[in-house]
Amino acid sequence: MTKQLLIYETAVPLSAARHAQVSLDAHSDYAFSAGVNAVPLMAVEIVRAATEYAIVFTAAGDDVVPAAVLGVKQDQNLFLTPDAKWQAKYIPAFIRRYPFVFASSEDKKTLTLCIDETHPGVNREGRGQRLFDDDQKPSTYTQNVLKFLQEYQNHFERTRVFGKRIKELGLLEPMQATVTTPKGEQLRLGSFMAVSREKLRDLSPESLALLAKSDELELLYLHLYSMRNFNDVKDRLVGSMSEDKAPEAAGTPA
Repeated sequence: MTKQLLIYETAVPLSAARHAQVSLDAHSDYAFSAGVNAVPLMAVEIVRAATEYAIVFTAAGDDVVPAAVLGVKQDQNLFLTPDAKWQAKYIPAFIRRYPFVFASSEDKKTLTLCIDETHPGVNREGRGQRLFDDDQKPSTYTQNVLKFLQEYQNHFERTRVFGKRIKELGLLEPMQATVTTPKGEQLRLGSFMAVSREKLRDLSPESLALLAKSDELELLYLHLYSMRNFNDVKDRLVGSMSEDKAPEAAGTPA
């Protein structure tokens, strides 16, 4: 089955008619993310994520959004332990909101709270948190989930503005990271973009002032700082291969 939004299998609208007797036994098993090598980040997350992840930019339709690199191969998340625990201090909100997600109407004016029913914690045996109370109204747990996703949506809109600004300023350029394995195999991670230091330095004083006033200039430098974390991705790949010889990694403009 083709996944929706990278990690969602069957996200359906949450309703009392369908989920009145459903509970969610949430736990720290992140196996659902094993097949993704990058996830979107909200602009507000860059401050915390930059110390552990290589942050790049990806095109999502007409939008440009930040993303945390999780692996080199398309279907490999190197931030998971063998028992599917998350191996980093900061977990992106895109991962933390699962199995819930907002679906928007065609006119983009209405958001509907949905749940991925394939989540292993979804049950009708009363394990974990009830999604609806006995009066079929959203439980306190569900109300807190809704607040979290509303906050996430607000940050998403701000992130779109951030992406639009750096795109209009012409700061982005295609990037490619290459990892050479001990066996001599070259793995390439592409289809993403990074900010050009040269283009950033050449911005007009007015544009730089605008970025500084919105705190977006700090985010751009944190993004550039985070690129050194490709070495950590390389090391995680080495560990997953159980090889003695370390590969070499490089990030270069395409």
